[in-house]
Amino acid sequence: MRAAVMYGAGDVRVEHRPDPKIVDRTDAVVRTVAACVCGSDLWPYGSMPATDTGRPMGHEFLGVVEEAGADVRGLKPGDLVVAPFTYSDNTCDYCAKGLQISCRNGGRYGFDGVDGGQGEAVRVPFADGTLVKLPVAADSALVPSLLALSDVMTTGHHGAVTAGVGRGDSVLVVGDGAVGLCAVIAAARRGAERIVLAGRHEARTDLGRRFGATDVVAERGEEGVARIRELTGGVDKVIEAVGTRQALDTALGAVLDGGTISRLGVPQYEQGPLGPAAFMRNITLTGGASPARAYIEHLLPDVLDGTIAPGRVFDREFPLDRTPDAYRAMADREVLKALVHP
Repeated sequence: MRAAVMYGAGDVRVEHRPDPKIVDRTDAVVRTVAACVCGSDLWPYGSMPATDTGRPMGHEFLGVVEEAGADVRGLKPGDLVVAPFTYSDNTCDYCAKGLQISCRNGGRYGFDGVDGGQGEAVRVPFADGTLVKLPVAADSALVPSLLALSDVMTTGHHGAVTAGVGRGDSVLVVGDGAVGLCAVIAAARRGAERIVLAGRHEARTDLGRRFGATDVVAERGEEGVARIRELTGGVDKVIEAVGTRQALDTALGAVLDGGTISRLGVPQYEQGPLGPAAFMRNITLTGGASPARAYIEHLLPDVLDGTIAPGRVFDREFPLDRTPDAYRAMADREVLKALVHP
């Protein structure tokens, strides 16, 4: 099969790799219908040391079950399924608490002999616990929005859930990438009264307004905090969807005392301003990697009936052979989120 493999910073290649096969009785082999490049893929794309072996890429995909292991009970060949961005058994103590990201038997695509999602097919461990069957055909117009449930929409929702966004809240979303825009959807869905989107890419912030943002702040740093404070007097909740120290500083500067900050962006820093000054403000710091599997079935009805349309974050499609171009386009900010078709 063909699959995208990263060999180092800026070096993504599409090459032939062995076809996936059932290894364990709980596996399924899924033929990919749609995949995508994630903003988090751009971190290794910018900094990964060169390697001779390469790393299969991609952790967001939707496809059709081709083969199921002998112990798979809930799926059969021909089923259309969406895969959360990590696999899990969905039975361990962490999974039972809705924390499938910490599954004791789970893992990540592209590691430990498991295929990446940016390829023609994927072996999925713990298929019954991981994959969610979809009640539509593979050619449905809803495929992009269903694909978004694999990561960006469930991650944006995780930010709103952990921040405790509720009806009447004022919310700041820091970052106009796909996760930030999905966080806007999630905050609006949960009844936030005012949603400020901090971003400076007009096409993206315009989409954010259509998703429910009431205000856009393009300024950064202290100027951005001052503008947010001028508009709102301070916000109740912040969803930080970037992962830089500057984004965290903005969150801390904009949130009211007693407020909550949920971090969704993978932190690119080791230390933050969490000393006595923040302590005295009674700010709650929460968030983290989304347990996507916990949220897919909760959000699925809203995608199916058109209440939310997170698939609009995909603004360009690429055939699998042009996956390296998709990475370049996203890294150069020419594309918000690239959808990849095998």
